[in-house]
Amino acid sequence: MYLILQYYVTPQSLQYDSTWADKDLSNMQCPESISLCYRSTRIYFGTMLEAIVSAGPKVKVIHSEIPTPGPDQVLIRVAVAAANPKDWKVPEWTGTEKNQGDDGAGFVEAVGTNVAGFKKGDRCAGFHETGSAGGTYGEYALFPAHLTLHVPSNMSFEEASTVPVTAGTAAVGLFATDGGLGLPSPASPASEPMPLVIYGASGSVGAFAVQLAKKANIHPLICVAGAGAKTIEHLLDHSKGDTIVDYRKSDKAVTQAISAALSGEPLKHALDTIAHGSTSTNIAGAMTDGGTIARTLPGEGELPNGVEQFQLSVSVVHTQQQDFGRDMYELFGQGLEHGWLEPRPFEIVRGGLNSVEKALIDLKAGKASAVKYVLRIDETDGLDGTA
Repeated sequence: MYLILQYYVTPQSLQYDSTWADKDLSNMQCPESISLCYRSTRIYFGTMLEAIVSAGPKVKVIHSEIPTPGPDQVLIRVAVAAANPKDWKVPEWTGTEKNQGDDGAGFVEAVGTNVAGFKKGDRCAGFHETGSAGGTYGEYALFPAHLTLHVPSNMSFEEASTVPVTAGTAAVGLFATDGGLGLPSPASPASEPMPLVIYGASGSVGAFAVQLAKKANIHPLICVAGAGAKTIEHLLDHSKGDTIVDYRKSDKAVTQAISAALSGEPLKHALDTIAHGSTSTNIAGAMTDGGTIARTLPGEGELPNGVEQFQLSVSVVHTQQQDFGRDMYELFGQGLEHGWLEPRPFEIVRGGLNSVEKALIDLKAGKASAVKYVLRIDETDGLDGTA
């Protein structure tokens, strides 16, 4: 339910008053709590459904107030949310119970007072700020405007929802000068060979890393993958030495295959998107002159050959790397529009918010191979379409 306003009000000045509109509201009972949308023509009453994730993973669907966009935020009506491994990991690490969804796509419902470039009804996707209110496992979600991108008219929301978090993670790992490898970016491509190992290249982060590195003219790309290798084969430029190494062989065989793919060039940089067990050690074995590995998880011990390692964090695009994040998400939007950035294959987990738990359990069990689980919010039980 909503009221059409004739002028903007602020939360501080919000009062129940019949002068809100040119309609007689005297017989209407005002709720105790109201969620106000800045620069919107709507004041929202009542609640929405959202999924709260706890350790296990366990999920409960509850009624919550529709979030209000801050000055630099975009409120979207979520069509599709995408699940990420961190959605089950964070509750186990922290013991928190929250709406953990960060990836999603849908329609702009309202924008904050400082937001330009987005308006109500626009098709968009974005990266919700991890840990804050308004996650994408809900009917409505909040995105920082600088991490929101336009979705092309010929692209489904399922496809678009696979992009924001994992493409952002890949971009930070590859290009960020603070918290990443600091490699040449698509805005200033490499001008000479620069070997790069991407471990887990057929996963979501890895596949976006392949595409972004290729756009930055970083070659040869040595892509370590397994059964999902077929989903990235077409992205490689074999004329520039790009190749796939099968990680299902022995650790020694993986290191040897990486070394052989270098053709005598030194390996100085790698992105390890698996970051577990022997993955970084396998890479370091081919870094005979030392080097640096960016990992998506903390290090698990010292590496050979004096190789350095660090854990990257995509959350920097919400804080100290906002300008970098803005540039990257504009680039993602351009890439989707012009076709050089491909969304990831997806699998729809039927049942909307009621199936978030199933999606996270299957992610934890490692059942997702080279696909992203996505959930259509309108498939949620009890959703009446009016919030």
